[in-house]
Amino acid sequence: MMFLEHITRDGERWDSLTWQYYGDPLGYPRIIAANPHVAITPVLPSGLLLLIPVIEAEDARTEEDIAPWLR
Repeated sequence: MMFLEHITRDGERWDSLTWQYYGDPLGYPRIIAANPHVAITPVLPSGLLLLIPVIEAEDARTEEDIAPWLR
């Protein structure tokens, strides 16, 4: 599996990272699993090196997968 490297900034959260990289705020379990050395906290400390798994297009959620009221 391929990974991108991300250095956290002050105030970043797991869901904001998954929105940034995957367009899906609920995709954070994938990033958490790739970073077992990081504590699961609501807000990440700045300066952490995180590995962001690169996903295939078919693994990404599309707008049709999201409920209309969440689009």
